[in-house]
Amino acid sequence: MKRWINIRGNLYDLSIPRVMGIVNITPDSFYEKSRQTDEKGILETVEKMLAEGADMIDVGAFSSRPGAVIVDEHEERKRLDVALRTIRKHLPNTIISVDTCRASIAEWVVSNYQVDIINDISGGKSDKDMYRTIAKLQVPYIIMHMRGTPLDMQNRTHYQNVTQEVIYELSECLYNARHEGINDIIIDPGFGFAKTLEQNYELMANLDALKILDCPILVGVSRKSMIYKLLDTQPELALNGTSALNLVALLKGANILRVHDVSAAKEIMKIYQTLVKAKSINHAE
Repeated sequence: MKRWINIRGNLYDLSIPRVMGIVNITPDSFYEKSRQTDEKGILETVEKMLAEGADMIDVGAFSSRPGAVIVDEHEERKRLDVALRTIRKHLPNTIISVDTCRASIAEWVVSNYQVDIINDISGGKSDKDMYRTIAKLQVPYIIMHMRGTPLDMQNRTHYQNVTQEVIYELSECLYNARHEGINDIIIDPGFGFAKTLEQNYELMANLDALKILDCPILVGVSRKSMIYKLLDTQPELALNGTSALNLVALLKGANILRVHDVSAAKEIMKIYQTLVKAKSINHAE
């Protein structure tokens, strides 16, 4: 499986799992503590994540929770401008991913703020120009699996076999993206997007099947409803469940964990790497 991506002309190794910290510059993301809308809050959040060991930061200017309405392009630009200007001014070497479905936004953030990665929850289906734009920009591109939009995705959860169909639908996106000339692709199975609670766990149990797509795998389950609804709690109390699933994801081949809680994720990484090392020593003997 391919385990590197090109960041600013340098090969970035994903054979060592990485942590992506989530910064939501929105007033309505499902996890209240992740919301930051002013320069001071954004800077403090990013500084804290980097100090705790985040390898990259994912900046999102609209909520993608079930039922959410995507903001207009003007508002998305305005929110991103504040965040990206602040990060690049004070923390210029930060690897930044921007969560957007719009090709025009992707081109704007890469050209003006040297954004390193574009994270597209629609997998290129929301904007017919996205693949062509990413190919021109030659930045790594995260293709996530989703059916429909955040507004209607939970009405599109009929699968005969969720793992097989997610792989098939991602493979179609991969084919089209590569046909346009995109070289560096990361796949995200889209936990919580057009999947029921049970389907999310079935997909996690079979996550290693996604290796057939020969791309690095990103997993984002941090404090999601698949955890807090199962445990009958709230996002604010879902860190234990998040940590448990993140360790499962690593054991099944995840290369990037997208998280709200960087320190906890780094502890999980250390445990995972120690397990891998112990297993390799045992095989060597």
